[in-house]
Amino acid sequence: MDRLTEMEAFATVVDQGGFTDAAKKMGISKSAVSKHVSSLEARLGARLLNRTTRRVSPTEIGLAYYDRARRVLNDAGEADALVTSMQSAPSGLLRISVATDFGVNHLSPVLGDFLSEFSDITVNMVLNNRYVELISEGFDMAIRIGELEDSTLRARKLTETSRRMVAAPGYFEQYGRPEKIDDLNDHKLLHYSNQANSAVWKLTAPSGEKRQVRTAGWLTVNDGQSLLNAAISGLGIAYLPSFLYADALEKGLVEEAIPDLPVETQGIYAVYPPGRFTQPKVRAFIDFLVNAFAEKGPDAW
Repeated sequence: MDRLTEMEAFATVVDQGGFTDAAKKMGISKSAVSKHVSSLEARLGARLLNRTTRRVSPTEIGLAYYDRARRVLNDAGEADALVTSMQSAPSGLLRISVATDFGVNHLSPVLGDFLSEFSDITVNMVLNNRYVELISEGFDMAIRIGELEDSTLRARKLTETSRRMVAAPGYFEQYGRPEKIDDLNDHKLLHYSNQANSAVWKLTAPSGEKRQVRTAGWLTVNDGQSLLNAAISGLGIAYLPSFLYADALEKGLVEEAIPDLPVETQGIYAVYPPGRFTQPKVRAFIDFLVNAFAEKGPDAW
């Protein structure tokens, strides 16, 4: 006889407290349930149930076996559900966390195409500038930029962005243009307050040496678009990702502060909870984003 069927019969008898109710639960005859349990006991060489005219209860060995058997049966049920889920069409609520700057400028514009393609999915996109805990806060996935912290989350790279120091032409006319990293100490810097060590800019010198600039900012805000607007207004030098400054740079609203410095590149990732399979709605959205950002790159925004 099938081992899983024997286990299921035994576990159902324990759950239901008898053969009659177990038979009703399984949709088979009482004698069939009894045969499955007897076959299991014979194969194991142990009595798993105490049988009386009034009740059925597991023996000590039977109780220990029940705990393991129930786990096996639950895993088998989850495995069946996994296959069904992976073959089903993507559907349901997809809850996403994304930084405000990237969400407004680049995720929002492509959501319409995604929802048109996957009409059974609804999206709740939460824009914020803090690090969210995906599982405890109920998010299906998040878009994160830069070096990923060590975690158990799974990640897929979507594209890349570069980071440059930019300011308005009028700012350079008034305060001069820095020629090297050390000159930044004499300039007005615009900082992003939501990053750890926001007052520290990690730069690479032309020699390849890694440098850190620690200078108090003339303006500190928690929004990248506001920093770009401040830079365009001539308030100072901002250190921003290309997905924010690219359009302003192309239009001449800002210029690079020290063009000779090597460009810093950061990855843009979709991160989602760990597991042996990915929910169809999450997999569908990540695949969509990879395709949507296929032509994007460090400076192609």
